[in-house]
Amino acid sequence: MTGQKLPKSFSELAPFVAQGWALATERERVAKRCSSTMEELTEFYDAVLPKVDEIMTYLDALPLNDLPEDAQRLLDLTFSLAEASMSVERYQQPGVVDGFDPERFLPFSPFGQVP
Repeated sequence: MTGQKLPKSFSELAPFVAQGWALATERERVAKRCSSTMEELTEFYDAVLPKVDEIMTYLDALPLNDLPEDAQRLLDLTFSLAEASMSVERYQQPGVVDGFDPERFLPFSPFGQVP
């Protein structure tokens, strides 16, 4: 379970790490959202959203460019929440209504370089 640990104060979110929500890239997070059911998205959203302020306070005390592995996993989990939120809050479905195929969007990081 080494690769699935979170900081102790967020251990109740560990099942979502095990389910594959702590993803390092935007493309992985989009794919997870699109391949999840609304039940899965809502369960994830309902568990993580109430912890966001606590998560941000915790992460704010750490150097962003040198996060411990458990804190990076927590940040990745939070990025997945941002990805899932539009499906839950607005669209009520995993995909974007009348949207482009997500495979058409290529995130750039650092700016100007294709990952």
